[in-house]
Amino acid sequence: MTITDIKVRKLLEQGKLKAIVSITIDGMIAIHDIKVIEGSSRLFVAMPSRKDDSGVYRDIAHPISFGARADLEQKILAAYYKAVQQSMSS
Repeated sequence: MTITDIKVRKLLEQGKLKAIVSITIDGMIAIHDIKVIEGSSRLFVAMPSRKDDSGVYRDIAHPISFGARADLEQKILAAYYKAVQQSMSS
């Protein structure tokens, strides 16, 4: 699996939600509404989710292994930092 594109769709300055991101995998599958969130000690990536009938939020798509999650998060956060830097220099 290769992430072939990362688009930071929206940067937000207020609140804990910092960005909305879309990725493309192998040029064939797109995942939208990935969130970059400011946690208590670091930024983290939250996969798209929806609320089920019991009121619990469940991921719609997500990495299965820890290594895949770490790789995805690292690449998304790198794209986020780059987008923030570009927005500050514009």
